[in-house]
Amino acid sequence: MAAILGAAVPCISSRREARGRALTAAVVGALSLIAAVLAWLLVLSPSAAPRAGAPSARSALGASDIAGGSGGSGDASEALSRLAAASPRQQVEVIIQLRPDVSAAQGRALVRSLGGQPGFDLHIINGLSARLAAGAARRVASSPMVHAVSLNAAIRGTTLTDPTPWTLATSFDQSTGAAKLWSRSTGAGVGVAVIDTGISGDLPDFQTAQGSSTSRVIASAVVDPNATTADDTYGHGTAVAGLVAGNGWYRASGDPLFGQYAGTAPDANLISIKIADDAGQSTTLDAIYGLQFAVDHKDSYNIRVVNLSFRSTSAESYTTDPLDAAVEQAWFHGITVVAAAGNLGTASDAVSYAPGNDPYVITVGATDGQGTPSPADDVQASWSSRGVTQDGFSKPDVLAPGAHIVSTLAPGSSFAAACPTCVVGGAYFQLSGTSLAAPIISGIAADLLAAHPWWTPAMVKGAIVNTAIPLDGGGDEVRAMGAVSAGGGQLVSDQNLTPNRLIDPGTNSIDYNAASWTAASWTTAINSLAASWTAASWTCLACSSGADSGVSPTSASWTDLGWATNWG
Repeated sequence: MAAILGAAVPCISSRREARGRALTAAVVGALSLIAAVLAWLLVLSPSAAPRAGAPSARSALGASDIAGGSGGSGDASEALSRLAAASPRQQVEVIIQLRPDVSAAQGRALVRSLGGQPGFDLHIINGLSARLAAGAARRVASSPMVHAVSLNAAIRGTTLTDPTPWTLATSFDQSTGAAKLWSRSTGAGVGVAVIDTGISGDLPDFQTAQGSSTSRVIASAVVDPNATTADDTYGHGTAVAGLVAGNGWYRASGDPLFGQYAGTAPDANLISIKIADDAGQSTTLDAIYGLQFAVDHKDSYNIRVVNLSFRSTSAESYTTDPLDAAVEQAWFHGITVVAAAGNLGTASDAVSYAPGNDPYVITVGATDGQGTPSPADDVQASWSSRGVTQDGFSKPDVLAPGAHIVSTLAPGSSFAAACPTCVVGGAYFQLSGTSLAAPIISGIAADLLAAHPWWTPAMVKGAIVNTAIPLDGGGDEVRAMGAVSAGGGQLVSDQNLTPNRLIDPGTNSIDYNAASWTAASWTTAINSLAASWTAASWTCLACSSGADSGVSPTSASWTDLGWATNWG
């Protein structure tokens, strides 16, 4: 295997789009107050002691109280109904609103009769919280004693309750349908690992809320043994991360850039896995170890998506390529892997490079959106790789905007020095390439998983690919609203595939007895390798770029083809 070649360059000619109107400070303040009140009600209300002589669960309830009667039944929220239909035994926490003539004791008895555990009394809404199976919660909603049952969703501590797409200065959130999806899901709670050159995690776009110093880059790992800092000194990784989970509404309200730029999952968490040295050079082995970190720490940081905005420079069958093996290990362990297709246009080998040549992963090509929020004029970019892999699979799987994309700029990074005219507002940067299209899909995948946490990688891929819309001139472009509503056969993908030969079929993990490299181990990072924005900083104990690994240690820059070309 040869070195990794990255997939993004600045776009020399910039195109600025019209800006919409902003929310007034009064509305922001009012919405903030409402959010704060809700947080106190749901989290801090004390549980009242049961009244003396309260009837037992069995004696207080008749059959009609449990499963409907002459008084009519309550409503289950849409999210609860979907979850109960898909996973009726999954334990959930719900908020139960009782009818005016029903006491809290009767509500608790109802919950216990269906095998649940009552929680806090919520006097202000004549209700209570409870924990029980999703199917049982839906039965609670059918009781004539109940007005409504809802999942206890997380409350965002922010001055804005919802993003305002009309303030955006870019169009990809609208043209992909991600902006419409935000009313249902913004990716909150889902971890997206960006395996790249690092992330500047202390930017305001990555905060947990407006005015907060807490970063949504919740963990950092430095893999490349030649890196001297956890920071993104090159710039590629920060630009990629901004398209996944940047949130310009977390900038100060008086900032001229407030609300102008956002990723497709503006509330998702990020995990920075730096596989490059400080000059943006990386190897295939670095990428393999980065993927291993994501698998090893999947549960700790809820890593459900991995973004790979790079490609190898050595074309090899996915059945034997070690990078493809590492990608499949992540996929089989429940992580949706999104890879950039590359920027070789229609060259004969355009889609023959790992990881985008792997049939399991979601390989993303780029469109040119012509600077408009409507997808009607979108076309596949001429430089976006397309074709058939050496193993006979058509790639890419889906297209997303990748031309003239503006994203977060790592302060003091090589990107700004290489193309000063590409800097936008001093804090953002304009680029083109499939490196930018891939994280747009990664963010949408995070949105889907926040809305459907039980979906597998194959289901996420099916939803995205099978609902995409064909473009004139070829290729299918993502439609986020279609993907989130996908069901049945639309959730099917990756049928009849044969895994990489290095994957142990019994464990779905890399067989290190057959592999030419050894597994890495991890330790807490210290000094300059410890990220300043998170307490969870890691580095590799056994990662080596040495030739004895059997994987080529040759380093390559993300930008070997030059700044003036239109590849991603």
